Amino acid sequence: MEEADSQDISQDMPADDVFIAPSIHENQILRGISYTHHAPIPSLIQGDLSTECVLGVDEAGRGPVLGPMVYGLCYLPLASHRSLLAETHHFDDSKLLKPETRSNLMEALCTPATDLFEACGWATRVMSAQDISSDMLKPLGAYNLNAQAMDATIELIKEVFALGVNVKEVYIDTIGKEDVYQRKLEGIFPTTKITVAKKADSLYPCVSAASVCAKVTRDAALEVGYQAYRSPDAQSEEPKTSARAWGSGYPGDARAIAWLKQNMDPLFGWGNECRFSWRTAKDLLETKNNGIGVSWPDLNNGPHVTRMTDFYVTAMEMEADEPECELTTWYGKPVTESVF
Repeated sequence: MEEADSQDISQDMPADDVFIAPSIHENQILRGISYTHHAPIPSLIQGDLSTECVLGVDEAGRGPVLGPMVYGLCYLPLASHRSLLAETHHFDDSKLLKPETRSNLMEALCTPATDLFEACGWATRVMSAQDISSDMLKPLGAYNLNAQAMDATIELIKEVFALGVNVKEVYIDTIGKEDVYQRKLEGIFPTTKITVAKKADSLYPCVSAASVCAKVTRDAALEVGYQAYRSPDAQSEEPKTSARAWGSGYPGDARAIAWLKQNMDPLFGWGNECRFSWRTAKDLLETKNNGIGVSWPDLNNGPHVTRMTDFYVTAMEMEADEPECELTTWYGKPVTESVF
């Protein structure tokens, strides 16, 4: 499967002590289950739901072979958009912020009594590596990454509208062609001003804030996933954090590739933290005799195609003195086609 373009790995490194936000649902992460988290509607909006709001959406983790892809959303009163996010707190594209800065901004968004907590609502959609891969590898009607991403974005926005928030403007970092994506969203949200743009996370502060929500949630999810692999032995020499063991999780990150090579089961590969639909994982499993080869019968073209009617018998076959197939008599004597 096609993987995202390579990028500056240092920009995507998690913080060593990343903030564990309320968007981290440990049980679902460890089980490889996708889920959505919504923070409460902030008091400045909850007190007057007619307040006109601006909303931004961005993602983190589109290209890595390890860990989830996370969509983040942030909304706040339109009047506070640039003054609060850009001028007061200096939100920017999360990849351009230091890992510690991202983590601190997310903590402020989650801390009661801060100006960000009082004004900003946010949400995340954590799309597990397991679900991404299983959808992309469907034998019939593969669900590609762009379609998954668009659907996650649309559902997040719909859920904010369902809460009663008066969203007047929406800004989104593009997936594919901006004009095509914008027309699609305008058809779904016809009364809202929609702007889809490249580098929206650097142009619009609400998208920058959404980018931070997505990135810090992904970083923390990596940490939760990695800790499940760590030895309880305090004297172990293995890395203590996902940042040191998995790095960014991208195929171009030497730490991620080294970990995959060292922790690969020859038959099953890895756990639900790995995107098996990525070429990186496929190559590690299928080349250089790293994995155990499995031969699957061709059920479509082989001589032993199993059909429902294979479990029926004709009257002639019932009279023939032939040994019965164990499966056909498992729950009793099979009926004949004449019954139908």
